[in-house]
Amino acid sequence: MNIKSGPVAAALAVLAVLFASPVWADFEVNMPRGVTTISREVYGLHMLILWVCVVIGIAVYTAMIVAMIRYRKSRNPTPAKFSHNTTAEVLWTAIPAVILVLMAIPAAESLVRIEDTRDSELTIKITGYQWRWHYDYIDEDVSFFSALARESNAARRRGSGIDPYGVDHYLLDVDNPLVVPVDTKVRLLITAADVVHAWWVPDFAVKKDAIPGFVNESWFQATEEGTFRGQCAELCGMDHGYMPIVVQVVSKEKFDEWLSEQARPALSQAD
Repeated sequence: MNIKSGPVAAALAVLAVLFASPVWADFEVNMPRGVTTISREVYGLHMLILWVCVVIGIAVYTAMIVAMIRYRKSRNPTPAKFSHNTTAEVLWTAIPAVILVLMAIPAAESLVRIEDTRDSELTIKITGYQWRWHYDYIDEDVSFFSALARESNAARRRGSGIDPYGVDHYLLDVDNPLVVPVDTKVRLLITAADVVHAWWVPDFAVKKDAIPGFVNESWFQATEEGTFRGQCAELCGMDHGYMPIVVQVVSKEKFDEWLSEQARPALSQAD
């Protein structure tokens, strides 16, 4: 068969283009490992539960297929007359219960660590607004709003004539990123001023609702420097999709310099 022409060749060409595309380099099905102690722990727990489910799925479907083939009507024309089997019922009740308990133990340990905000070295209050974030460094006298970057905001408008593909980190960049030091336990106090939002950064494994009138707590400790992005994860209104989050993790020396630069305008105004 000549596969150099016709629908087969066309399908092979499409598959070749798809799999050779650089887009696949950024295509990830699984959740990220992240850059914090908690995110790596959550990733490990996720993979453990995944493989347990895979083993259970293989065992169950294997048993079903074997039963369908071995006890098919053509091979066993006279069906069994029993209605139940006590031993089988005990086993299929006890075994899943034991598996659930074994999975719950590491999950409960991780949940306890996720909620443990003790011994934090830096506290930041995060307030969600329609449609921007306000960061307040408690005890540092530094606070600012963080909104969608001007380039993305201009490109998203109808009739702007700006190609979104030409904008770096389109809809995922902000004017004032949150800056934190590396290897530092950062405590987050999260609330909102109008409607319900959610502060979500996948690489930190932090996703916490921001609710008016309530203050939720969370924390992270980034072990790598870099720029990490997230978004509001709650449907908070018309421009919900334009509330990106950008966090810059820097060395402790650079963070101290950044704090000094942030305090400088305030001192100038006071003078």
